[in-house]
Amino acid sequence: MLNGLTKRFTGGVTAVRELNLSVADGELVVLVGPSGCGKTTILRLIAGLETPDAGTIRLNGENVNGWAPARRDVAFVFQRPALYPHLTVRQNLEFGFRARRRWLPWIDWIFPTVPRLRKADEAELASRVVETAALLRLDSLLDRRPNQLSGGEQQRVALGRALVRRPAVYLLDEPMANLDSHLRAEMRRELHLLHRHLRATMIYVTHDQAEAMTLADRLVVLDRGEALQTGRPPDVYERPNDRFVAGFLGWPPMNFLAGTVGTDADGCVSLRSGDCQLPLEDAVPWMKGLLGRQITLGIRPADVRFAQTGGLSAGLIMEVTGVERLGDPCLVTAVRNSWRLSAWRDGACSLRERDTVAADLDTRRLHWFDPTSGRAIRPDAVAG
Repeated sequence: MLNGLTKRFTGGVTAVRELNLSVADGELVVLVGPSGCGKTTILRLIAGLETPDAGTIRLNGENVNGWAPARRDVAFVFQRPALYPHLTVRQNLEFGFRARRRWLPWIDWIFPTVPRLRKADEAELASRVVETAALLRLDSLLDRRPNQLSGGEQQRVALGRALVRRPAVYLLDEPMANLDSHLRAEMRRELHLLHRHLRATMIYVTHDQAEAMTLADRLVVLDRGEALQTGRPPDVYERPNDRFVAGFLGWPPMNFLAGTVGTDADGCVSLRSGDCQLPLEDAVPWMKGLLGRQITLGIRPADVRFAQTGGLSAGLIMEVTGVERLGDPCLVTAVRNSWRLSAWRDGACSLRERDTVAADLDTRRLHWFDPTSGRAIRPDAVAG
């Protein structure tokens, strides 16, 4: 679908850099990354709202680089609903379909706002509106105007307008960004079920990791216009290719500890930084291939356990600097020199700031990164 796609803006800013991406029929691909990484620009290039400086865009096997937006069979759902305020919900749902069908020219000249269709198209449109309204639970709202709807209802109408058209590709640019957390969760569930029902081809843009992980058939992690990793969400989460991907996906973010791989007094492999030493005996034998190297260790908060001093004999001794209570679980942060770890504690958490704790890491769940390139270090690439 996208081959070598590149887009540069005035001032030498490269928004998209040699992007290659194919999307299968019925697949929901999520582009995720921080603000300014090129997500929206990619959608605008596909829709024809921007012109690429290099590369090709193919839709249904055809090169559409020179095509006007109206010729491309795509529907764009924007961050804001962008509904016509003077039209009812029914008329907003109909509008995209009407705009792409042939209408009677003299009636359209008199009534340019709502193009008139031939009788066969009117019947098809009515059927699609009823079906879409039922899917999105808009049946009782069809005669209302946008200012009579909540934010979530408006966004469902915007999505419904695209669904009524039945395009080849749906482009969704952070359609839930302006909703509160409750509505976002509700809309996320609805969109997930809707995609399973329709099996439509969708490209979805977000910076929200929860949306990306729960919606995507396939995930594309972007940074500064480049696709750093593509794959199924569990695969990308469990085996990140570099430190950026590891740190971006997941909340709280992955913990990173920088140090030198060495051995302790008993000859066991350990990670050392100043007077901080973390035993890694369970990681032998492949870790021996890293002896003497500077590395960055990564571990997710779910794989760290804190116990008050004395509970663990071999743990890393640290001082608690923060306890965030989020209902039943709480997030505990502890530091020692340059090392900082966050971990979840379930149930009643008795830890307080300045408490001393022993940190125990699940060494089967560690990730390793080169501190210079940020690339992941894999066991099969290390000589033991």
